[in-house]
Amino acid sequence: MQAHQKWSNSLQHVLRPNETHVFQIDADYTTQLVPLEQIQERNVCYSKFNDTSNNLMMLTEISIVRIYGVMKDHSSILLNIYNFWPYFYIKMPPNFIPHHIEKLTILLNEYLKSQHFKKSRLFVVKIEIVKKQSLMFYSPDNSIDFLKITVALPRMVSTLRTFIENGISIKGNIQRMVFEANLPYVMRFLLDCSIFGGCWLKVSDYTIIPKHQQSSHCSLEIDLDYNSVIALDVSGEWISLGAIRILSFDIECIKREGNGFPSAQEDPVIAISSIIETVGFPDKKWSFIFTIGECAPISGTCIFSFVNETDMLLAWSQFFRAVDPDLITGYNIVNFDIPYLIERAMSLNLDEFCYLGRIKNIPTTVKSGVKSNRQLGLYENKDINIEGRIIFDVHDLIRREYSLKSYSLNYVSFEFLKELKDDVHYSIMKSLHYGTNEERRRLANYCLKDSLLPLKLIDKLLLLINYVEMARVTGTPIKFLITRGQQIKVTMQILRQCKVMNLVMPCIKSNGQEANYEGAMVMEPIKGYHKVPIAVLDYQSLYPSLMIAHNICYSTLIRSEDLHKYDEKDFTRVPDNEGICFIKPHIKGLLPIVVDNLLTARAKAKHEMKMCEDPFTKNVLNGRQYALKITANSVYGYTGASSGGWLPSVQLATAITSFGRQLIGKTAMTIERMYTVANGYSADAKVVYGDTDSVMINFGVGTVEEAMKLGTEAANKISSEEIKPIKLVFEKVYFPFLLLTKKRYAGLLYSNSDKYDKIDCKGIESVRRDFCMLVQQMTERVLHLLLIDINLQGAIDFTKQKIKDLLTNEIDISLLVVTKSLGKQDYEARLPHVELAKKMKAREPTNAPGVGDRISYIITKGTKGQPQFDRAEDPLYVVENDLPIDTGHYLESIKSTIMKFFEVIMPNPESLFSGDHTRIITESTVTTGALSKFMTKSYRCMSCSSIIQTPPLCKYCAESEQSKLVLEQINSLRVKEEAFASMWSECQRCQQSLHNVVKCSNSDCPIFYRRAKVRKDLINIQNKINSLKIAYE
Repeated sequence: MQAHQKWSNSLQHVLRPNETHVFQIDADYTTQLVPLEQIQERNVCYSKFNDTSNNLMMLTEISIVRIYGVMKDHSSILLNIYNFWPYFYIKMPPNFIPHHIEKLTILLNEYLKSQHFKKSRLFVVKIEIVKKQSLMFYSPDNSIDFLKITVALPRMVSTLRTFIENGISIKGNIQRMVFEANLPYVMRFLLDCSIFGGCWLKVSDYTIIPKHQQSSHCSLEIDLDYNSVIALDVSGEWISLGAIRILSFDIECIKREGNGFPSAQEDPVIAISSIIETVGFPDKKWSFIFTIGECAPISGTCIFSFVNETDMLLAWSQFFRAVDPDLITGYNIVNFDIPYLIERAMSLNLDEFCYLGRIKNIPTTVKSGVKSNRQLGLYENKDINIEGRIIFDVHDLIRREYSLKSYSLNYVSFEFLKELKDDVHYSIMKSLHYGTNEERRRLANYCLKDSLLPLKLIDKLLLLINYVEMARVTGTPIKFLITRGQQIKVTMQILRQCKVMNLVMPCIKSNGQEANYEGAMVMEPIKGYHKVPIAVLDYQSLYPSLMIAHNICYSTLIRSEDLHKYDEKDFTRVPDNEGICFIKPHIKGLLPIVVDNLLTARAKAKHEMKMCEDPFTKNVLNGRQYALKITANSVYGYTGASSGGWLPSVQLATAITSFGRQLIGKTAMTIERMYTVANGYSADAKVVYGDTDSVMINFGVGTVEEAMKLGTEAANKISSEEIKPIKLVFEKVYFPFLLLTKKRYAGLLYSNSDKYDKIDCKGIESVRRDFCMLVQQMTERVLHLLLIDINLQGAIDFTKQKIKDLLTNEIDISLLVVTKSLGKQDYEARLPHVELAKKMKAREPTNAPGVGDRISYIITKGTKGQPQFDRAEDPLYVVENDLPIDTGHYLESIKSTIMKFFEVIMPNPESLFSGDHTRIITESTVTTGALSKFMTKSYRCMSCSSIIQTPPLCKYCAESEQSKLVLEQINSLRVKEEAFASMWSECQRCQQSLHNVVKCSNSDCPIFYRRAKVRKDLINIQNKINSLKIAYE
């Protein structure tokens, strides 16, 4: 592996005057010791390589912003940015004069000296009196005096914040409130310098650091003053993304001894795959595989083989640094691959391996923790520092953005790409690794596929483009969007506008509890199976529009004790909450300006997207308009997030939902008043449902075209009467429409009258992870029959037939499987998959599942009183041992879902689960439990089912039914053979070999258990034929 290879990024770059543009990848900061004398002399162009100081000079610690980027020639660059000082604000106390600044400086300096800043000789840099206005609450005064306190280090800001919030006395006044002291230092720099995440920068007046003196592995490193960095507008030439270098990787490990999940302390990494790709050059990919032991050639892949694990790990780390990726991706690399590699290297004393970041002297470390958010709840997370590189874990991103039944790479790839992983079960990895070169090639291909699929998912779902555009829209670094919560995005928008309006944001201490306020309007639905067109009208960006229309903002909120100071005509009272009042829009609030700018920018991006012909630029613009939409809609949630929020305000959140409820109620009443027979229309309109920002109307017409026409007309009439920018638009027609309860409905969606678009479902749980595929398929088929075929009787018949098939053991067993991952904490609870794991370990310790493995199970029939968790079984074990399925359990799952559709359609939905189709039940005898030892084996006649002593036929059927029965069994055998051959061929095509034996253990594949069941059926039928003593060929 030489540095001159095409895939290496270790090029010696010389910066020329016309090459001063950098695409920003990441930003952080570091500290450095500098001569105090240079700071006091205002020698602001300090560069460590021009330093002529000696050890006798007094040194102090300062902060340096670091921006990592990529040049137009694809080489990496590090910008060391000096002279930007952290600061915050407090209100200037009454009777405070400039002379008092010195005493306050002494007070703050003394406190900071006591707080263990051992390398600092400079603490408070300066205190200035500035004119500002607080963002919180309306004040007619344009500005008041604030103290801007500038300090030497970012940590000093948080230290002084705590000191002041505990109460300090300044000229006899107790000061507790601080402003903008909670903003991270890097964000403060980006904000003040008008730099957005993922933008292009123009740099000038820099000093190039000699290669041998660089602190980083970047191709180029420069020192410069913060005033020498200018952000370029993300339009025209600069809308493009830089040549971001992506490295996708995956590792494979084996357990040295025993079974279960490998431990990095003891078990080796046997293979590492890596694929390199550069944004803007999709056709140029380089694939690499690092293996222990030789590997047969793989087309298009560079293979590095090693004698031992130590050599392989060290070679890969050198390769990684030579590639110098901007972005690292893979699937679940945050919680597995990276932590495993780091821990493994430490256990082997390979300290040099751990330096994977761009800064030479900082090793990569992993910290475990637990995080929480509304989408994912509580989840385990690893905090990994790899300076200058973005960790872009596709598993975490998809889990955040999409609601899926499973988040395994196999399931996700099939869902979005219609591709599956190469099938290599963990249980055979050790034998492949210690096998032949060809067997190691199979393992290598498996590993490479796991690196390729994340890249395909990034491309298919436009993940990188969308995150870059979100960074640009919100002004937030890409890494912050991944590692921090949602609040930072809105905070940056607010602070940027604060800068324009000369406002400062107060720091609010959270009490850790969510505030209660009434939510959005949800009308009582007219439940039923509506076989008429239902028009849906929707308020565009309702909550942002309400904020603009009614000037809802922190800066326009009037304190209740100040209301008497203002004329009633100058403010607006919130409906149903008249104590909450806002100044009217003649004095524009900050939030209305922010959301108005976002909505305007979105409209511009959508227009440019329509005019754009370049596919890549169109994708960028689509990502931008989506980011603008999400950000605008996030402002309401920002105001209501009292637990952990930056600036929560129950008054603002209450006002927004109150105006929304009033608007939806008024809209429904207006439509029903306007569209009546008395006013010349064919029928009286009826609003069948309303929710948050939309109303659904039955105009009493018979065609989709008529419903669209009246819906558009109604939207235009109502919009003309509303305060701008509130706008009601016609969105779609449902025909027919199945309305179950609040927030649960399904309909056949029409966006134009020619042809329907799709079945649109809201709140219908067809993808719950504890549902088997049978419930999901039945849900989809029933909706198809009701909404597309408009065939109620067909839906009833289909449901009854599936119930009959379930009770008579005719259901494909793969449809009954539920799969769950085995977590560390799961062992503390008696859950079905946990108890099954224990049983599997007792049966076969060498192949038992371990923590992190996904366990598939079926609920089997047990003895009376036996708990469900005790009846979970491995599907293959069920097939091989002919265990009876607990049809009652699966029937209840069907009932809890399907019954809800029919409850609003038919008078007696219970009839679906009783009657002739439920009277015949086929099930095997339970052979486990306390009574099983008292049972004796008996036989039944294969023809008439009477109990007999000797199989296969009773004496009566032996004389008359034998030939007929043989023919039936032979026909059944042929049917099963054809089914098995078809599935076998499909599996051979999947493994890309029509000659080798199928070695598949992919339990996520719908064919897997079906093939096992058919194989077992073939054996059983052949045994029956053999028992009849008939030779069959």
